[in-house]
Amino acid sequence: MLVARDAQSLASEDNGFVNRAGDWRPGSARRLRRLATAPHAPAVAAGLLGVAAAAQVLAQPLSPGLSYSGAQQFALVLLALFGTLPLGLLWAYPTAATLAVCGACVLSLSAFHTLAVAAVIAQLAALCRLGRSGRQLVAAVLALPFLVLALTLLAVSSAEPGISAARVLSVTLAALGPAAAWAGAAWQARSEAAQHQAARQVIAGSLLEHTARGERARVSHELHDVVAHHISMIAVQAETARLTTPDMPAAGAQRLSAIGDTARAALTEMRRLLGVLREDTRASAADRQPQPGLLQLNELLDEARSASGSGIRLIVSGPMAALDPGVELAAYRIIQEALTNARRHAEGAAVDVELRYTAEALRLRVRDNGPGPPPAMSPGGHGLLGMRERAAAVGGELRTGAASGGGFVVEAVLPVAAEAAA
Repeated sequence: MLVARDAQSLASEDNGFVNRAGDWRPGSARRLRRLATAPHAPAVAAGLLGVAAAAQVLAQPLSPGLSYSGAQQFALVLLALFGTLPLGLLWAYPTAATLAVCGACVLSLSAFHTLAVAAVIAQLAALCRLGRSGRQLVAAVLALPFLVLALTLLAVSSAEPGISAARVLSVTLAALGPAAAWAGAAWQARSEAAQHQAARQVIAGSLLEHTARGERARVSHELHDVVAHHISMIAVQAETARLTTPDMPAAGAQRLSAIGDTARAALTEMRRLLGVLREDTRASAADRQPQPGLLQLNELLDEARSASGSGIRLIVSGPMAALDPGVELAAYRIIQEALTNARRHAEGAAVDVELRYTAEALRLRVRDNGPGPPPAMSPGGHGLLGMRERAAAVGGELRTGAASGGGFVVEAVLPVAAEAAA
């Protein structure tokens, strides 16, 4: 038993080791990507390359057989530093940094026929970054000096010290420079394509979710407002017929009672179905109540008075008439939101609610005598935006802002019939 358990534990450890070995490459790639995109990565890379370039120049010349005086070696160290350290500014100033690196490399090759390997790496990295930032033309132009330098060195006698190595380096930079710029541009294009693809997927998913949610809401409204109403009428009429029909046979009364029970059971099942369709906003008992209108306005004002303790006055002018239910609902909700805003931003202020009926429209105005719109209130806040959407849904318009004489005012013009919203 012990041997079997030890063998099993060793096998599990081996599997874990294999899994870790298999996950090494993706994990290492992610770590390298994080290191490369760190804020201080360019400065650290430039410092390391500068130290390497200076060490190479101080240790020995790039090509054997060369000998420099102390002043020349000092100048080479400066050129090596100027050819690598500007890499730290590559992310902030790509063009200026690449120009500095390129100038130092060209000067080192033309004047001393040598160039540090770290400077070569810095030059290619700078051209790659320049191509990724969208400056491919500038990168191509900065590769031309190395081509000219390579052609110039071909005319120089190979007997001079360091000429062969300088030719190789010049040809290498002339060939790999445009390739590095093209690689940077391709890298950027791939990143942008990935970002656009991700954005398209998010937008498509949002549209699909929005469409499905809207369809569920439409179906739930139809079921609640139309089908449920008719089923409830069936239940009421069956019960009424059973109770009011004289001399009805017992079988008929039993069947009518069964019809009423079936209709009530159907209503119960429909409420459950509505709960599923309204999964984003769980249906409550209040959702099944009739939508409020202007007939319930006095109750709303009484609730607002008791909640805020302030004076709220209702002013009605013009011949009152029954409006389209959608228009009355929009007016009720706009007044409700305006009272909520007044209670929130102008606590204790008196509020006037004015309704003016005309032949074409209902004009409503909610004004408080508070301090006016606070500076932090956004014109596109959810409350104000909701009021504008309700007004626009029935073909009306809404205006909000500071009232003359102080305070805040909400004014809306709503058509008499909802057909005017078309």
